[in-house]
Amino acid sequence: MTAETSQTLDRGLKVLKLLADTDHGLTVTELSNKLGVNRTVVYRLLATLEQHALVRRDLGGRARVGLGVLRLGRQVHPLVREAALPALRSLAEDIGATAHLTLVDGTEALAVAVVEPTWTDYHVAYRAGFRHPLDRGAAGRAILFARQKSTRPADEPGYTLTHGELEAGASGAAAPLLGVTGVEGSVGVVMLADAVPERVGPRVVDAAREVAEALR
Repeated sequence: MTAETSQTLDRGLKVLKLLADTDHGLTVTELSNKLGVNRTVVYRLLATLEQHALVRRDLGGRARVGLGVLRLGRQVHPLVREAALPALRSLAEDIGATAHLTLVDGTEALAVAVVEPTWTDYHVAYRAGFRHPLDRGAAGRAILFARQKSTRPADEPGYTLTHGELEAGASGAAAPLLGVTGVEGSVGVVMLADAVPERVGPRVVDAAREVAEALR
């Protein structure tokens, strides 16, 4: 801590991070031990966070993340979208296909940014806000691939290819975002083709790397 920072705010943020890392909540005693402060301090922190709906306490007294964080989280997508747009534009123009950034939203894949190429005669209409299961389509499969990366062969390509899983006649390629804390997603393209050209996979990996660097 320095003279320019707030110890109370710092502790409050640490409480939120601790609660976000557990599925079953934490008691006042557990938080006190983890923070290294007395229980009175924890009670005050929780009471303040509860007033802003950032924390809730269940009937057993365990503290959990509150619904108020959802309102804060809704503002994340516009920020992520803005950071990703330059790389998506470059990808769409280079490949001549619709490029997209997809993030995990619960158990689904959610397209949060879409860029269509300007020079093609036709391309796939793919809209921001489009949802689909994580296990269907290149965007979702790329995310699942990243989750299982430690159990897969090291020489596997860093991208996923699919055909006809979300739209008949359309093929997709996507690569996961890697090394971005708190963001789970992928960058990809979708095109009207029976197969994805060989150069597209590596190009998508490069675009995903660019987006990840912009978000760090």
